[in-house]
Amino acid sequence: MMKTLSAMSEPRVKTEFWIKAQLRLCDQALLPVVIAHRGDRDAGQVLIKLLRQGRGCELVARRFTADGTRAWMVVAGGAGDGAEQACDGYIARELDIDADLWVIEIEDPAGLYMPDGLEPLRD
Repeated sequence: MMKTLSAMSEPRVKTEFWIKAQLRLCDQALLPVVIAHRGDRDAGQVLIKLLRQGRGCELVARRFTADGTRAWMVVAGGAGDGAEQACDGYIARELDIDADLWVIEIEDPAGLYMPDGLEPLRD
């Protein structure tokens, strides 16, 4: 009998390893990056704060789409004046709920960074 992988059982990389890969990618692209909060080494959720320097701020996270696949989605922020404050508020609320959360901040004025090589979904 042949088994198929569902979206819930997709192969996973340890979070700390994935974070280190993102740090390396940012370093290679000359994008300043910092780990703002360290979470669980093996399976912590990740929030990525993208600072656009004069063009707002976006916060992205992996979420399930309507069809059950996982994708990176913008969960807070935008191009407005209060975008960074909205992102910081979202991060604070999530950290109150989940201490295992990872938060990385990337200064990306040109919009070069794409998590897992894919453009995050926007509403």
